[in-house]
This record gives sequence, structure tokens and C-alpha cells, in this order.
Amino acid sequence: MILDGNSLTLEQIKLFLNENREIEISHSALKKIEKCRLYVEEKIKSENPLYGINTGFGMLASKRISDADLEKLQENLIVSHAAGIGEYIQDDLARLIMLLRANVLAKGYSGIKSGTLQTLVNIINSGIVPLIPIQGSVGASGDLCPLAHVALTLIGKGKVRYKSKIINAMEALSDAGISPVSLAPKEGIALINGTQAMAAFFANAVIKAERLIKLADISGALSLEGDMGSEKPFDEKIHKIRPHPGQLATASNIRKLIHNSEIVKSHKNCKRVQDPYCFRCIPQVHGAVKDAFKYAKSVIEREINSCTDNPLVFFEDDEILSGGNFHGEPLAIAMDLLAMAIAELASISERRVAILLSPLEGELPQKYLVENPGLNSGLAPMHVTMAAIVSENKTLCHPACVDTIPTFAGQEDHVSMGMWGATKLNRIIDNVEKVIAMELIAGSQAIDLGNRLNNKENKPGSGVAKAYSKVRELISYLDVDRQIYMDIEKAYDLVKHGDIIESVESAVGELLI
Repeated sequence: MILDGNSLTLEQIKLFLNENREIEISHSALKKIEKCRLYVEEKIKSENPLYGINTGFGMLASKRISDADLEKLQENLIVSHAAGIGEYIQDDLARLIMLLRANVLAKGYSGIKSGTLQTLVNIINSGIVPLIPIQGSVGASGDLCPLAHVALTLIGKGKVRYKSKIINAMEALSDAGISPVSLAPKEGIALINGTQAMAAFFANAVIKAERLIKLADISGALSLEGDMGSEKPFDEKIHKIRPHPGQLATASNIRKLIHNSEIVKSHKNCKRVQDPYCFRCIPQVHGAVKDAFKYAKSVIEREINSCTDNPLVFFEDDEILSGGNFHGEPLAIAMDLLAMAIAELASISERRVAILLSPLEGELPQKYLVENPGLNSGLAPMHVTMAAIVSENKTLCHPACVDTIPTFAGQEDHVSMGMWGATKLNRIIDNVEKVIAMELIAGSQAIDLGNRLNNKENKPGSGVAKAYSKVRELISYLDVDRQIYMDIEKAYDLVKHGDIIESVESAVGELLI
């Protein structure tokens, strides 16, 4: 995978995470990096104050550092800012943080030496993973703390995971044949001033959310069939006169999923006038999620190829400029929006399962989605777990970006709290995956139970049938109570790692987002 600072995609990130792709820096990027570094070195010879190069940081930006201490300044910056605490960021995200930082440095505005960047690349390719505590970033000046823990590895300090063991960075570098870096002026701040920690979490969330949004349409259609709901709310005419793109896409998806359904045809003339909102309004709710997702995706696609340093070196214009590209607000707002949107998928999913468990009098399926309810609790206890998770998400959805605490003696007086937004966004997505997994169980159970109690074998729509088959490959019909947590774990694994979407799309074509 070749990095040039301008063309990294989410698809490439997926390959990097899933296939351990090695990376390299493009020749054109290396040339620009070297020109930028030569310019910085010329500027250092002048007596002019250059922020972060020959001055202190924050409120001490006006304090001139002697030439003899310029390299020590950069090392001090790294060791002092590696002040994190808490559980370590999981290895794949730690690797992604390094990839994104390498891509930013490859843009050629950071003033770093090409050799220092190559060391970072070598560390990534060798499988050395810095241990990065998850707590410590307020999202401006970028993710200083987590990136400082990455930078520690380059100078042979800190702890890393290497060959499945936690060891000192210097020991890992030695084993991998990598020499630690002695940081030159500007290099320390170039390594840590940026948004790459929150961006890594954000990119990971967007990749997962894209699948989850499709899965929510699938689980919703499964439950619709299980509830013997109406196909009329998905009629294209309804949605053309309120043409939000996500709404139109969702209605189209549901029509595809239930196409040729014998279940839908079997109750076409039933007495039910309208379905509850959680079924009838799937296009409006899931559609709004899709529209929010598209905005969030556009933000992270720009960010992974953006330069978030300070100061920035425009050597071609003979300028070194201090600005605020490190501020995480563009990401923080988008992540909070995505968090709220994705959480709604679980909220409406829980309501659908609640309806399946408590049908109206005289309607099928049966209470608790089990034969002989009373003796059996069926899927009612599973719904309690869904409710607990949905409630947790409501708390996690409080926006992180509306909070700010001034730091560095008030110089950094407005921050994004984007790293916390990124952390809880990923927690919310994990929670929603669990809820959708449980809806897949409930919807499949409702279809089977309805057929059994009706003494029929009506088949669901072509797309729903594929999803149902994938569930039934792992989880059998619930005729009497059993250890339901085992079923939940299997369904959760199917959502996270299975090929249910691919199977469905093989039958109905690509689901829209």
C-alpha cells in the first residue's frame, strides 16, 4: 500500500486492518518531504522565533529555546505528553493510528525528516504495536497524548506489543532491526500534533456502520415478515413525495427483501388497519440514519488525507504558519451525529422485537415467541437484554463536542473532546450490533412460530429467506427454553463476521445506503 498523503481510502484501510498490508511512502511524497525538511533547517539558522521549533509550547510559546537545547526540546515534548492512562487501545486501532499519521506526514507540510517517517513505516510493517492508553486526549491540540505514546516507540521508549508479548520498545526495535530516532528540531511536534487517534476510531466506526445499516434493514424486514406486517408503507409513491435519499433507499431495500413473499400474500386481506410505527416508519427512521451516515463518511474521507499539524510548513511560499488544523471539532460533531443516528437503529429494533413478543389479541405469533408460554419464557429475557443495551446507548449519545475544558494555562481554551466522542461511538456501534443480532433471532423465530401455529409453510421474501437461512444455519428453532445466551453469541458473531449481507445481496442485488 503506497501512501502519498492525498489518496488514502476507507477501502484501503479495510485491507490494511484485515490483511496486514505493508505500506511504503511514494517517491513523489519523499521528494516533497525532503524539500520541506531542507527549508526548515534553513529557517532554524535564523534568529526568528518559530513555534514548536525554537520556542516553548502553549503559554510558553514566546519563550526562546537555545540552539543547544533544540533537540532536547523535541524529546521532552514526547516524553512529557505521553501522559495517558486507562486500558490500552486495541492493536488494530493502534496500527491504524500509525498509518494515518504516516499518511499525514507524507503530505509534506510537517517538516519531518524522511528517515524519521521511514522509521515509523518500518515499525508498522514489523508488527510492533505501541501500547496507547485510551484516556488522555481532549481533541485539541489534536490527540497529543495518544500520538506521544506512538512517538515514544520511535525514540526507543515506552511499552509495545510485539510477537504477542508486551516488552520495552527498545527491545522490540532491536529485534526487528530498527534503529531508534534522535529527533531533530520540529520533528517531535510533527509526530504528535494531529487528529489521527480520533480519526482512526472514526474510520473504524464508519466501516462498521456501513455494514450495520444494511443489517438493520435486513433484520427489520425479517421482523416485518414475522409480524405479518403490511408492505404498503414501503410503496415508492409514498416516498417520492418526501424524497429524502436515505428514506427512498430504505423503502427500496425493504421492497427487495420481501419481494415474492408468501407470508405477505397470506395476510393481504387481514383486519389490521395499520402497523405500529416501528414497522411502518422503517424508511423514515433508517433513512435518516443513512443520510447522517453519508455526512459522517464524507468527513472522515476528507480527514484521513488532511494535514492537521501546527505549525505548517509551506516551503514553496517561504512561510511557516501557525493555525488550528489540529482542532478536532469537524470530527467531533460528525461523530456525535453518527452516534445518535446509529443508536436509533437499536432503539427502533428493540421496539419491533417488543411487538413480536406481545402481539395484539388474536394475532400471531404468540406471546414471548414460544410455544406454551408460561412454562417457557421464550425470548422475553433476551428482550430485557436489548432494553438494557438501548438504555445504555441513550446515555452514551450525549454529545461530547458540547463540552470543553481549557488546558495549558488557558492557551488551549476550547477543545473538541473528540477522542471521547470517538470512543463512545465505537461502543455504541458494538451495542447496536448486539441488538440487531438479537432481532435476527426474534424475527426468524416469529416466522417459524407463525407457520407452525397456522399449520402452513409460507416462505418469506427472497432477501429475507436468505437472511433467515443464515440464522438457521447457526441457531435452531426455540421450542422450549434453553441457554439463550449461546444463541445470542452465535447471532452476534454472524453480525460481526458472517456473510449474511453478501448472501442477501446475491439474491436481491446490492442494498442501498
